[in-house]
Amino acid sequence: MSRRPEFVFLDLGNVLFAFDRGRAFRQMAAAAGTTAAAVEAAVMGGGLQADLEAGRIDWPAFHAAFSRLTGTTSDPHALAGAASDMFTLRADMIPVVAALERIGCPFGILSNTCAIHWEHLRGGGWSCLTGAVSRIVLSYEVKAAKPDRQIYAVAANAAGVAPERIFFTDALPEHVAAARAAGWDAEVFTSTAGLHPALDDRGLHHGI
Repeated sequence: MSRRPEFVFLDLGNVLFAFDRGRAFRQMAAAAGTTAAAVEAAVMGGGLQADLEAGRIDWPAFHAAFSRLTGTTSDPHALAGAASDMFTLRADMIPVVAALERIGCPFGILSNTCAIHWEHLRGGGWSCLTGAVSRIVLSYEVKAAKPDRQIYAVAANAAGVAPERIFFTDALPEHVAAARAAGWDAEVFTSTAGLHPALDDRGLHHGI
């Protein structure tokens, strides 16, 4: 049995929220008057999403580069909305969030994301993004993205506890491996059902 964590970090994408990049690409294509394949090539193949999430560029710079790469003209606000409307709350995670609050375990969010996605999620009024969430560490704000070691150092400092007293779950194995290399206790998120015993094994008896 692992030592009881003093802080828990949860990822956003595919942990608290499911997301559909294909949907975003189709919506961006409609907004820009091009194809979803052209959008994907520019956003992912061209490295624009990675630059946006790491804080190396902002949305106006993204939009300018996107327009150049795709040969399109679009309204930047409409394109941002199309790019962001791809998230679905994982309702099965709400009891986990509520249970962590109930048992008095501080928890936060550690996510690779960008300003337009975060603003979209915040605008949705989701209770899991407010209230008991005590620390929020976002890649675009700290100018470092998982699995960069820097973001884990920033997050540990924000949590205010020793790295080994942090438990973290993320859907990507490389992000979990980097957390472990930083001294954290971490597990790959495969399902909410799989997270329950991981928390119990660490003394976080959340009663679910």
